[in-house]
Amino acid sequence: MTTQTSSPITQTRQLLADPAMTESTPGSEFAQAAALGGSDDVTVTFRAYLPTAFPLFAERPRYTVRQLMKMATVRDGDASYIHEPRPRANRRELSGTTFDTTPEAQFQLELAEARLTDIGVSLPVPPGLLDQPRLLASFIDYRLLVRFGTTENQVLLRGSEDGTVPGLLELPDLRRVTTERDPSELLTSAAALVEETGGSCDGIVAHTAVYWRAVETGLLGRLAEAGVRIARTRMIPKNQVLLGDFRAATTFLDPGVAALKLRRGAAPDGSDLLEASSRMGLAVHLPQHFVLLEQEGAG
Repeated sequence: MTTQTSSPITQTRQLLADPAMTESTPGSEFAQAAALGGSDDVTVTFRAYLPTAFPLFAERPRYTVRQLMKMATVRDGDASYIHEPRPRANRRELSGTTFDTTPEAQFQLELAEARLTDIGVSLPVPPGLLDQPRLLASFIDYRLLVRFGTTENQVLLRGSEDGTVPGLLELPDLRRVTTERDPSELLTSAAALVEETGGSCDGIVAHTAVYWRAVETGLLGRLAEAGVRIARTRMIPKNQVLLGDFRAATTFLDPGVAALKLRRGAAPDGSDLLEASSRMGLAVHLPQHFVLLEQEGAG
């Protein structure tokens, strides 16, 4: 007869993670982890760029600045790319009728390095939210990620706080056009100016007020027919419009490094804090393919 002695049973709880978010959402993944985390801080990592997971992207024809660019998956580290600056002297502003007399005939070629950085956003957790996993998941997917998208637009237009990501509105080789007229009245002529450096104007970034004026006048539909997409955002002033060949001029770099974090008691008022972060970079190949149209004396 074998004598059996009782021993404590260790309970194993397994989280079926979907870090690439092929079958789930960031919110649902995090809600599962938070349910197992007790009173501790919780971190869930992802092999995806979090703002792309905002659910309403599938239903709304609204572009972010990033969606005007081409995207590339890169390794986690600095990424090499080809940069083509214009010469500082003897610049040609307008194109001739032969290649030798075009501005791009003077472009220089050099190898550059784009650095990566973490960007993100945080929100305090309303009391009781962590006790409702489905509501927590929805809060992350629909509220936290939409704020992340706004932050992303700011970074791409004005640069990251650490200086790693250059802001498109502040590129040294950006071409600037100052006018006394409403920028919405000059979009097609500015689009033609974009193409004087050999590109194709495929995107516009404008304030929401400018966008809806284009809807009212019917210009939005005509631009769409020409293959031009407009990203509307409050992160650009009403008196400025950025036009460019976004897909040729830039590459958004995604190393697939992201995280959602719950930090207990980290909010200024002592409540819990939810943080979303993703690593990214921006390679600007042809800054002269951008034109900033600005109404003088308006803000």
